[in-house]
Amino acid sequence: MDQWLQDPTVQALKDYQETLWINPKLKSMASIQDHLQLTLEDVKEAQARLARFAPYIQSVFPETQSTQGIIESPLRPLPRMKKDLEDRYQVTLPGDLLLKCDSHLAISGSIKARGGIYEVLKHGEHLALEAGLLSLTDDYSKLDHPEFRDFFGQYAIAVGSTGNLGLSIGIISAKMGFKVFVHMSADAKQWKKDMLRSKGVTVVEYQDDYSKAVEEGRRQAEADPNMHFIDDENSTDLFMGYAVAGLRLEAQLRDAGKRVDQDHPLYVHLPCGVGGGPGGVAFGLKLVFGDHVHCFFAEPTHSPCMILGMASGLHDDIAVGDIGLDNVTAADGLAVGRPSGFVGRFMEPMMDGCYTLSDEEMYRLLTRLHQTEDLQLEPSALAGMKGPVLLAGDPVQGKTLPQGAIHLAWATGGSMVPSEEMKGFIAKGASLL
Repeated sequence: MDQWLQDPTVQALKDYQETLWINPKLKSMASIQDHLQLTLEDVKEAQARLARFAPYIQSVFPETQSTQGIIESPLRPLPRMKKDLEDRYQVTLPGDLLLKCDSHLAISGSIKARGGIYEVLKHGEHLALEAGLLSLTDDYSKLDHPEFRDFFGQYAIAVGSTGNLGLSIGIISAKMGFKVFVHMSADAKQWKKDMLRSKGVTVVEYQDDYSKAVEEGRRQAEADPNMHFIDDENSTDLFMGYAVAGLRLEAQLRDAGKRVDQDHPLYVHLPCGVGGGPGGVAFGLKLVFGDHVHCFFAEPTHSPCMILGMASGLHDDIAVGDIGLDNVTAADGLAVGRPSGFVGRFMEPMMDGCYTLSDEEMYRLLTRLHQTEDLQLEPSALAGMKGPVLLAGDPVQGKTLPQGAIHLAWATGGSMVPSEEMKGFIAKGASLL
């Protein structure tokens, strides 16, 4: 402990201080790309698999018909929120402020609709191909048939979750016919558990944190050869599903008339729990934009597991409880005490940095976004909104922001929050402003 606390970043985290950490181990993509265990070809393979499943998704989830079964979220400019941030924090934000609305992804209303749904689809495809029920050239809408639901009903899927990953995996798995077990930590919201049960999902509750839910889900799957465990801490399939976002964002920015280059760098701010979602997205972006994109993880002051793991160099060998933090936060999707060692180590040379913010600050940002742009997000989805302000206000980083910068906050969840709960979030933020 004494050794860790010699690091001023770790000391600040221990004191629940809002902290900006710039990664000293960042390297150029050209210097590391040939040594990475995952490649652009892997991401393109994941993109092709999602395209194969699009007819099925369109068939069973009518809300995806407008996108022909592709689960993708819009990109939205935030001119009024940008001005509000500048006025309230007394900073100048050069360039544009955009929101990536994964909060409004079809099917499960969060970023987890990317990786979570992708891994279930990949597992289902593998089982059906192996059984001779499916070929890669088939129209996958045939999966919407009792024969396939009966086939998948012989198999089970398990996952540990604070909420949103469980929602995405539970909804798609149940739709395909799998038996599903979602192990949920104490901080998971009741409405998420209720929704899963309404879909026929078995929800197992714990009066413990996220790590316990994952551990129990893993143990259950190890005892059943027909059960697939989706490992939020270590899954490369989840990671690939998230990474596809990088390829798609390139086209969205182009359609919006935004160039990403040396004079127009992209700064992306990603709320971070265990790390899989933001890590996968950041990896996809680095493959597409190289050194012209700068990625930051955003975490609650009570659960800063990724910044702690990276700043200390210990990754998953240290947890927030080891420095006395309670891991209790209103940002339920980010309430993780120990980071993914896989993501932390893999992304270490690609991440520009991490920062933390308080629950109170997330609520304030939530309410101001509602008031300025009429957008409703859950608290954890606002973690990325403070990043542009922190960079602009930092004496070193602020000098590196060109006038053509593009700031992109990644909204991770919110559209499925019940209206009464959302009203409570907005009222709480208003009381703090």
